[in-house]
Amino acid sequence: MIGQEFRQLLIDKWGYSYDVQLRRTQGKIFLQVMWKYLEQASFPLSESQYQEHLDSITNYLNALGGTIQVQTFITQTKERPRLGKAVSIPLDLGDRSSEWIL
Repeated sequence: MIGQEFRQLLIDKWGYSYDVQLRRTQGKIFLQVMWKYLEQASFPLSESQYQEHLDSITNYLNALGGTIQVQTFITQTKERPRLGKAVSIPLDLGDRSSEWIL
């Protein structure tokens, strides 16, 4: 998956180009779909910066083998990002998670 495909997945599901972040919490790795999105006037990134950020995130997901998990979770979830509440997608990376936890 590339950044543009990921952006389209977000738009198809929730109607906006939401910000995404990789987070490590309590020994687990999560991809968080944040409540801010590119189409907001107050969004801190330009469109090209946002696309570079998505490309970076998808590169990590591809390298870690978490792409299918993320796609499946997003298409199946009933959650939606809202102010102050991100959608957290747990990534089961198997043995690869130790690379992030150190």
